Amino acid sequence: MDKIVNNEIVEQVKKAMPEEESLYDVAELFKVFGDSTRIRIICALFDHEMCVYDLAACLDMTQSAISHQLRILKANKLVKNRRDGKMMYYSLDDEHVKLIFEAGYSHIMEDK
Repeated sequence: MDKIVNNEIVEQVKKAMPEEESLYDVAELFKVFGDSTRIRIICALFDHEMCVYDLAACLDMTQSAISHQLRILKANKLVKNRRDGKMMYYSLDDEHVKLIFEAGYSHIMEDK
């Protein structure tokens, strides 16, 4: 191992570090946010639940492309759905999703 300059700080950081599995899960979450189509869907769902057809119209995409991305978002608990008859409506799973986006967006806009 390399030389340690401040052993006390190293030990404090090691004790405070989350478990490896939790860090892996956070990394996987950010991978889901790493696709601009999924980010666009998340933005579209900020204030209104929407069906696949309306999302496709808003984002100028095909229904099948939107459905594919919604499956990924739902599997990662970023969106939830609600059935109304034959129609399925999607919304953000909870307020954390919007907060994660807003933190990233705010960080990007600092330099612009």
